[in-house]
Amino acid sequence: MGRAVTTLYAVSPTHRPDARVRAVRVTTERIEVETDDEVILDVCLDGRRVWSFWVFRDGTPDPDAGCQTIAWPTALDRHLDGTTEVSVVAHVAGTELFREELRFGTGEGRVQVVDAEGKPLGIDKSGRLAQTFDTRSAEHVAPLLDAVEEVLAALGRAGVEAFPAYGTLLGAVREGRLIGHDSDADLGYVSHHTHPVDVVRESFRLQRALADDGYVISRYSGAAFKVDVREGDGSVRGLDVFGGFLLDGHLCLMGEIRTPFRREWIFPLGTTTLEGRTLPAPADTDRFLTATYGPSWRVPDPAYQFETPETTHRRLNGWFRGTRVHRAEWDRTWSGPRLGEPDTTPSDFARWVWERESARGEPPAHVLDVGCGRGVDAFWYAGQGAHAVGLDFVPRAARYLAARAEAEGLPADYRSFNLLELRSVLGEGARAARLPGRRVVTARHVAEATDGVGRRNLWRFADMASRGGGDLYLEVLVRRGAGESRRRDHLRPLPLDLVVAEVEARGGRVLHREILTAPSEDGSPQAGPDASPRVRRIGRMVVTWER
Repeated sequence: MGRAVTTLYAVSPTHRPDARVRAVRVTTERIEVETDDEVILDVCLDGRRVWSFWVFRDGTPDPDAGCQTIAWPTALDRHLDGTTEVSVVAHVAGTELFREELRFGTGEGRVQVVDAEGKPLGIDKSGRLAQTFDTRSAEHVAPLLDAVEEVLAALGRAGVEAFPAYGTLLGAVREGRLIGHDSDADLGYVSHHTHPVDVVRESFRLQRALADDGYVISRYSGAAFKVDVREGDGSVRGLDVFGGFLLDGHLCLMGEIRTPFRREWIFPLGTTTLEGRTLPAPADTDRFLTATYGPSWRVPDPAYQFETPETTHRRLNGWFRGTRVHRAEWDRTWSGPRLGEPDTTPSDFARWVWERESARGEPPAHVLDVGCGRGVDAFWYAGQGAHAVGLDFVPRAARYLAARAEAEGLPADYRSFNLLELRSVLGEGARAARLPGRRVVTARHVAEATDGVGRRNLWRFADMASRGGGDLYLEVLVRRGAGESRRRDHLRPLPLDLVVAEVEARGGRVLHREILTAPSEDGSPQAGPDASPRVRRIGRMVVTWER
């Protein structure tokens, strides 16, 4: 199936119900629309909306056919196998423009856009498949609404005046209910602090307060985090908490807003109603929603995309998002069907580490696997008898093996770890330094998956964790092979001399260094000279810190 091509289009959609669409044609490869107006169209499969788009913004022109073409989104690829009735509806006018039975792929049954448990999915505002609110019953979302009230109260006790924000506020003010095409709930607050550092410190304090109340928290940035909420059918949905502040006459709110604003348009808070519940709201919801979605916020738009100015991106990134470099890439990597049962065959690197350590006469007591991913190597180390600790930027990737290790009684722990967050590095480093016995730190394709700050913190962590006896084992992509994608595995090749210089600057001493060339027929890297500039090269190192 083809991939959607997104083009920048400066004209907002036409919200007039009389916006004219001359023709719509649908094939298994694409949707063709003849119109002169930028309109929002809904795509329904067997009568259920699963996707919406703007014709010009999300399409590409086909001059020969005299139309805009929109490819089916790749997120739907694995579901489009079978027969379904496709209908296309003008979102504002409600006019049906196309309806026809189509067959995709070779499947014999009806197309089912559902998750592994059979729950209906739709494409959300981020272009991902999710359980949108229009597929949920009131009973199912009641725990989320309860959590909204509870978290608002907890934030109030912690000292900030929070309120529903973004789509949650939009749905409350415009419709009095959750927006059907939305998939999560958002809260916001405007700090009384005016310096980004103080806003960050306050956000972490709020996170600790909510964690003390028993909530499971994951952090997005220095001023935003997510609270996990379990719905009535067991689904886990995120409740996002976005921090903001006023500076130089502008409202800055994670993660999309920086706009001229006055304090009196926010405080004192007023109220709004969401699903029959009275909740706090900014004093002037019209101005607040205009700042968020523009002057057309009253018109529903399931295909809305934020077009945040680059100046706002730069400010918010510099102030708050240093801890999220490449996070979106890894979130996508460890989402969807990839999170099934993993192959538990350890990497060749893990076997190499264990062979070298065993040759010392006694295997290590602890192995700390930084960037553990699915947790396979850490699981294997635990099976060899070591206490294994899997540390990763996206901890959900290792959930399956974490549960399996617990069920089998293996000594493996999996924890969240962020090389771009100093408190995470220092906290885990101090914890590791207190472990009895020899400690080994492993980092397979981590140094080239982060930035310079992340690498410096990796050396710092290894230094701390190996105190009292232990080494750091590294595997680094030095050069890609011929024909390899530059974005393969999100790795950015590093010269081994640069890695050596960095660890030595941190006080480390290189005990072993080698270059491995292209994999052999059995899949293992081969050591030896490399005369060809087109061969994949991987470097391995063992580093110690002497005291």
